Parts: sequence; structure tokens; C-alpha cells
Amino acid sequence: MELRQLEYFVAVAEEANFTRAAERVHISQSGVSAQVKQLERELGAVLIDRSGRTAGLTAAGRAALGHARAALASAESLRRAVDEVKGLIRGRIVVGTVPACPVTPLFDALSGFHRDHPEVEITLVEDASDRLLDRLGTGAADPVLTGCAGGPPAGHHSHTIISEPPVLAVPQDHPLAGLPRVTLADLAEHRLICMPRGTGVRTAFDEACARAGVRCTVELQASAPSAVADLAIRGLGAAVLTPSIADSHAPWLTWRRIEGADIPALLCLVWAGTDNPAVERLLDHCRRTFAEPPAESATPAADAGVTAG
Repeated sequence: MELRQLEYFVAVAEEANFTRAAERVHISQSGVSAQVKQLERELGAVLIDRSGRTAGLTAAGRAALGHARAALASAESLRRAVDEVKGLIRGRIVVGTVPACPVTPLFDALSGFHRDHPEVEITLVEDASDRLLDRLGTGAADPVLTGCAGGPPAGHHSHTIISEPPVLAVPQDHPLAGLPRVTLADLAEHRLICMPRGTGVRTAFDEACARAGVRCTVELQASAPSAVADLAIRGLGAAVLTPSIADSHAPWLTWRRIEGADIPALLCLVWAGTDNPAVERLLDHCRRTFAEPPAESATPAADAGVTAG
């Protein structure tokens, strides 16, 4: 039994897919499959159920997963203990971020960290906010840049980067653009465009609707906020975005506050408690690059492409 076999097994278990697991560990899919099969032969049990569309765990696989993670963590702790004596920081960090979110300070932090610690491998993964938090909880990601609503996610350390309410963004000739005030009830009568469920701005909007007892239907979705804006510009509906994104698409879009939609959509850097020195050093870089106070509601962010995904 080899550590790499355990690593590949854990990757398949967490990704529920051999192709994504292979991308994660940077080898071919056939290589991952062969090593997992070898592990199964050594253990005398099938760990991965390959009969469905996803690679699920068998009962033996579920029993083995926690021990495999513990073995990998112990091996990593051994490496770190020796590296600390030698004054080295190395290993691998997985940084998660919501899709299409060009946050310059994060990239600056990654760049500075890489210059200081070139022996550490950095992997960047994009996913929906809720799934990024799942990755954080299982140890499959280290710090994640994620969207949320109302406040930072409980149970983790966090730093709020942006806090903005959802707003209506429409072209100047849209019927809602001429209203002196826009309510959730007004939006219920129009075709809406927004980001998918699980993103910060969508969660904030849905919670506001539920609190007000108003049923609004999102008929078009796009994972990138810029795509939501582009669809609205082309007349496919009224967009629910954040002020900074709407401002970045002026003069093609104008935005209005939505009365009753005051739950903020947040973009947060979130991390779990860790004794990994590489993660701690990266967080130090992030704290420095994100030293500016969070953007206030209805104030354009420093990077106009940033939104609380």
C-alpha cells in the first residue's frame, strides 16, 4: 500500500469522478484508475462503485475513507516536522474561488506567496460557493473565496472583502428603469436574470423574497455576473446583481435599490483552523493585500469585476 494510492482514492471519493480526480492530482485518468484498483486488490475489497454516472463509495470505501485521510495527514505532518527543522516550507495548497471572479488582491497574494515559497505547489479551483465550503469542511481546499448572504459562514475563520445588497439592473428603456421606487412586488411581474442558487447574491435575493412573502421567478441564470449583465443589456430580462457589477456596465445598465432587499451579499475569504505553515503564510499575504476595508453598499469595488458570487 502506497501513499499515492491513498491520495488517488481520496481524490476520487471527494470528486465522485475519475476524470476530475485525475485533474486534481495531475496524472492521467487511467493512472488514477489503475492505482485505485491496485489498492482495492491489496485490501481485498471494492472501494469505488463504478456502476453509476458518478464514482460513489461502497460500504468498504466509506469505512476506508477516514483512515486514508488520516494516513495522508500524518504523512504530511511528518514532512512538515522535518521541513521546519530544515527551515523549509513546501507542500501543496488548494485555493478555491467562485467562478469568473477576478479579485486582484487574491492574485497579488498568490504571486507574493509564490515568490517567497516557490517549493509550495498552488492549485486554484473554481466552484459554486456552497460547494467551496463543502471542500473546506472536508479538507479538500485550504482558503476559499466564497459568496454568502447576511454574514460570513459560521464555524470558520473569515475576512469580508465586499458587502453589497442585491439591486435591480436594467437598460434605460426597461419599464422598471423609470419607476421612482422599485419593490420586490414590482420584480415579481417581470422576467428576471440572476446567478444560480448557492451564490451570495442569489441567496440574499431569495431570502429577501421569502421574508417579504413575494414570489419572484428567475427565468435565466448564468454563473458569471458579467454574463448576467450582458443578458440584461440584450433585453432578455431584468438582472439582479450588486451595485459594483451594475456600475461596471454603465451606461448600458442603470441600477435601482430594491425596497426590502437589504440582506447583504458578501464576498469572503474563508479558512479553517490549520497547523499547516504554508497555509498560514498564504493567509499572511492575503491579510496584507486585503488590508483595505470592505466595500460599502452601493459603492463600486476597487475592481469593477468583483461581485459577491
